Amino acid sequence: MQKKFEFTAPSAETAMDAAVQKLHISSDKIYINVLGETAAGVNCEALVDVNLTLEGKKYLEGILKALGIGYQIEARSINGEEQLYYMIDSYENSLLIGVKGKTLEAIQILLRNLIYSYTKEHIIASVDVGGYKNNRAHQLEILATKTAKEVVKTKMPVKLDPMNSYERRIIHEKLADWRDVYTESEGEGENRAIVIKPKN
Repeated sequence: MQKKFEFTAPSAETAMDAAVQKLHISSDKIYINVLGETAAGVNCEALVDVNLTLEGKKYLEGILKALGIGYQIEARSINGEEQLYYMIDSYENSLLIGVKGKTLEAIQILLRNLIYSYTKEHIIASVDVGGYKNNRAHQLEILATKTAKEVVKTKMPVKLDPMNSYERRIIHEKLADWRDVYTESEGEGENRAIVIKPKN
């Protein structure tokens, strides 16, 4: 459900200004529904009227144009707009991905902040560049399997390098069904890392 709120304005003409101040969104994306009149003024409902998939694409295009990077963006939505996926391809993929995917992660955070300014619902918004996430997921699954086998053999826990929550989840899920090992996350913030431990 996209953002909406009810309020009272002195008149129908001033209702839009009040809605813009409250929602921090431009007036062309807000629809005002007048519910009725009272002695205090006009009762109104402000609804955000946007296509989230398209707004996200425009936002990413704005970032890439500002950087002077040629690009192609594929945007798709699943289950209405509960999940939004954006695939970027350019001649500057490595620049957009950054060291250990840090730049890509920052772009995704900016996109999510935009999406959440339009809706109260929990929307999954994901950005990938040149298939980086799929390749990285495959590498992490190989690392998880290899390390788990080592833990089973040595009976000694192994701590992996710090990872973001998305990458840690890949490791957790890969090893969730293993009988001989289990995974725990330790540390805080950027230092949070997975430890693979023997069960017995």
